[in-house]
Amino acid sequence: MEWVNETVVREFVFLGFSSLAGLQRLLFAVFLFLYLFTLGTNAIIISTIVLDRALHTPMYFFLAVLSCSETCYTFVIVPKMLVDLLSQKKTISFLGCAIQMFTFLFLGCSHSFLLAAMGYDRYVAICNPLRYTVLMGHRACTGLVAAACTCGFTVSLVTTSLVFHLPFHSSNELHHFFCDISPVLKLASHHTRLSQLVIFMLGVFVLVIPLLLILISYVRIISAILKIPSTVGRYKAFSTCASHLIVVTVHYGCASFIYLRPKSNYSSSQDTLISVSYTILTPLFNPMIYSLRNKEFKSALQRVMGQTSYPVH
Repeated sequence: MEWVNETVVREFVFLGFSSLAGLQRLLFAVFLFLYLFTLGTNAIIISTIVLDRALHTPMYFFLAVLSCSETCYTFVIVPKMLVDLLSQKKTISFLGCAIQMFTFLFLGCSHSFLLAAMGYDRYVAICNPLRYTVLMGHRACTGLVAAACTCGFTVSLVTTSLVFHLPFHSSNELHHFFCDISPVLKLASHHTRLSQLVIFMLGVFVLVIPLLLILISYVRIISAILKIPSTVGRYKAFSTCASHLIVVTVHYGCASFIYLRPKSNYSSSQDTLISVSYTILTPLFNPMIYSLRNKEFKSALQRVMGQTSYPVH
């Protein structure tokens, strides 16, 4: 990578929690507990879906992929952050910063398109139930996940290349706890309006287009639910979508605040707070919202635990 040798800055210093120096050990303990709990919860969800045949449906296939994606997403950011909370020298190499940005963008962008695929799954299940097994077969589900990953990979590759081809000759102090786009761009010696525009348009592509697809799906879903004659039937139909709607609101709310505002409104303290929510808290709550409050999943978990405790010889 020739652009590494062209820069003066060889490493970046994280200052994300520098104003909370006296609380860093406490933050380490809290974040470590939340991180381990998130890993454990996602591991339970993935293993239960894999082991219980009753959950081998498109909805739970997407949920397993989502849990796997969120586990990888937190692994890219949280372990390094935990180490830095206990370290005097909170640095990351230039190449390491580029790799971190590429990986978390890849997983985050894929996450957006995966939520759109899950919205489409709910649309087919409610609006076209008789053809659900045909339209959402294994090949279709795998294709949707592959398309989400391809879009995520392309956007992250282009964005990371644009950012790290810029010259970095001045400060290397990054007012964040990981290599996000806005804090790194702020350190660039100069950057063209074209690169800013391209990055902004990629953000629009990743956030607005999947959100529009989700909104279209839910307009049709709500229209179909209102035609159901019984109140119980309407409630059951809507309850299958409620978890997805909550996760979509949190994900797109945080991401839009960070990536779709004008650069003049950039605030490192606000971004750090919001980033903590979507790197630590959101991956913690999403599994619970989707699965641990789901009766079907609870029953499957009990069956899997029963088989593990009392294996059949």
